[in-house]
Amino acid sequence: MNALLFPGQGSQIVGMGSEFYNNFEFVKKIFSDADDVLNFPISKLILEGPAERLQLTENTQPAILTVSYSIFRALKDEFKFNINSFNFFAGHSLGEYSALVCSDSLNFRDALYLLHERGKSMQSAVAVGKGSMLAVLGLEIEEIEKMIKEYNNKSGICEIANDNSNGQVIISGEKNSVSDFQNLLKEKKIKSIPLKVSAPFHCTLMKKSAEYMSEKINKTIFKEPGFNIVSNVTAEPEKNPSKIKDLLIKQIYSTVKWRQSLLFMSKNGVQNYIELGPGKVLTGMVKRTLKNVNCFSINSIADIKNLQDGFKK
Repeated sequence: MNALLFPGQGSQIVGMGSEFYNNFEFVKKIFSDADDVLNFPISKLILEGPAERLQLTENTQPAILTVSYSIFRALKDEFKFNINSFNFFAGHSLGEYSALVCSDSLNFRDALYLLHERGKSMQSAVAVGKGSMLAVLGLEIEEIEKMIKEYNNKSGICEIANDNSNGQVIISGEKNSVSDFQNLLKEKKIKSIPLKVSAPFHCTLMKKSAEYMSEKINKTIFKEPGFNIVSNVTAEPEKNPSKIKDLLIKQIYSTVKWRQSLLFMSKNGVQNYIELGPGKVLTGMVKRTLKNVNCFSINSIADIKNLQDGFKK
């Protein structure tokens, strides 16, 4: 059994998707559509930078969708890969929108608009410098949950934003609170790395963004997806359009249950995990969480040909 994975923020890089853009007219059309919807040349930003502007959340989110969708279309339309051979689609945070677009649940242009608005609202939900995020390494989530409970958020909000993989959990919250929690980790000789992010994503500080996006998402047409979409919020598949909308709203301030999503797919027989989009972040998470599975990361035309060869064996 097979699963398609779609990356989230942090995977972006200037020039991503350029090989597909340079080789396929339909990819040029996808990039042109993105420019049209957003009313500025995001295609130029994706292909040429500057990196500082691409890193802005409101730009990163639609940019990664554009590249992931382009690679999906190349896989399906140009290389005639049997998309129906996939049992599950799953996306990390904004990647869930890519999964919904590629499963024909959400129109690409609508998804671009939603992600641009999502990025702006997530950025503006918390004043710059008031929030932070921290990667905790080498601990299981149950241990971190226990520590946070004992720590009791003494100086403000400090919550689990992402359960990414075995030994990698992301904390998010108010800057002072997260800093105090990092000091507690240091005392216990537990490794942690502050993340260079512009806002504290996936914690209750994002509820203002969720309220704003609720109206936008509920006004948008979602159809029943053609594939099982594994939700970040529940780590279970969902096909009901109204429930998908509700989960996308909750996703903004809820823990991304990526590790649990991988375990769910593995338990249901998925052996092959194919990451579509820039970078190899999700492939690394799969390898840290699941044993004896196959991982493919698609960033180039050569990657697609290698994938085809791997599936023929």
